[in-house]
Amino acid sequence: MPQRKSKRIYIYIFLFLIIGTINNKQLNNINFPNINKINIIGLDQKDKIKLVNDLNFLKINNLFFLNEIKIKKIINSNNLVEKYSVFKKYPSTLNIKINKTIFLAQVQKDGNIFFLGSNGKFIKTKDTKKDIPFIFGDFKNKNFFELKKAIDQTNFNYNEIKNIFFFKSGRSDIEMNSGLLLKLPQKNLKKSINLFMHILDKKHYTKIYKIDLRQHNQIVINGK
Repeated sequence: MPQRKSKRIYIYIFLFLIIGTINNKQLNNINFPNINKINIIGLDQKDKIKLVNDLNFLKINNLFFLNEIKIKKIINSNNLVEKYSVFKKYPSTLNIKINKTIFLAQVQKDGNIFFLGSNGKFIKTKDTKKDIPFIFGDFKNKNFFELKKAIDQTNFNYNEIKNIFFFKSGRSDIEMNSGLLLKLPQKNLKKSINLFMHILDKKHYTKIYKIDLRQHNQIVINGK
């Protein structure tokens, strides 16, 4: 980062010296090279082409006077983007490195399937994934990410979740790939999930089909 800032300072000084030693007539005759190449790193080919096309308008500009606000607006409008970095390679190349969002769950809305990304955005898709859960019910992103954070802070294997059911209260149920249903309280999620893992260690896993932890200081276990 310091090196990039230093390069930018040197360029500004260079331009200042040039402009400071020529008159307006000479300045009009200076041709700064326009951008002729935009490189996108981090996206699949199809998504890369789409983003390049969205940014093609930049090719009428040059790197010295680039409108970074417009670039940020276009990149941020792409729901696949988690983070990004923009690098200027003088005289005429723009390199953009994308950190693609991680698909955490899938949701069905109005007859369409969407992936929910780690950036909190929904990405429309025609396919489904077997290694991430489906979310059902009326939920807020905040509720999901609170649950995901609690799971990540325990030994619970998120990949073992088949479905997550959210309720208007913000409470959730988790259905595992094995068919086991975990009913969670609205609060103290990390504590409840740790208790759930402890129960599985003590009980015969295959004989349990439901564990209810909704009530404080009360555990209901249903087995075959």
